[in-house]
Amino acid sequence: MYIGLSWPANWSPAHSFVSDLFDDSALARIERQIDEWLGRARTSHANILAVDRSEEDEFRWYVRMAGEEKDFTTIWFTLGQRTLRYETYVMPAPEQNAEKLYETVLRRNEKLVGAHFSIGLEDAIYLRGEIGLAALNEVELDRIIGTLYSTVEQLFWPLLEIGYAKAAMLRTQRNSTRTV
Repeated sequence: MYIGLSWPANWSPAHSFVSDLFDDSALARIERQIDEWLGRARTSHANILAVDRSEEDEFRWYVRMAGEEKDFTTIWFTLGQRTLRYETYVMPAPEQNAEKLYETVLRRNEKLVGAHFSIGLEDAIYLRGEIGLAALNEVELDRIIGTLYSTVEQLFWPLLEIGYAKAAMLRTQRNSTRTV
């Protein structure tokens, strides 16, 4: 169906849908920036316990944070030629009520900005996302860390209670030992 739009002569669908491809020197610059930004985040946020790099060839970092609801949340960042991907493990595959749990996280996806719940290895629940490198800056990196951390903190126990019969009892025990 033609609706009367005219496109520039050099236009192709790839111009609208594929982000910029960064060369090695641009990726090296972005890598240094991420190192700097995560270093500053580490010194300015008391709950960030560690920031480290992967020992392998790929550009990969992790940020480990102490939580209130979930003891620790670790966010992995992986730098690609077009995007920075990020993910955190939320919980193992549910033992019960899988349909209700999956419905809950799918409905929650509607409210998230820049992240989504997904099923990963061994059917575990992850929170993932990616950002185009052209849009990446220190404020966005901080927003990503905050979004993933706060989402895990907010939903960790409610999701466990859906997927595991013992979770409510464990949560009660955990909370009672914290108040002593």
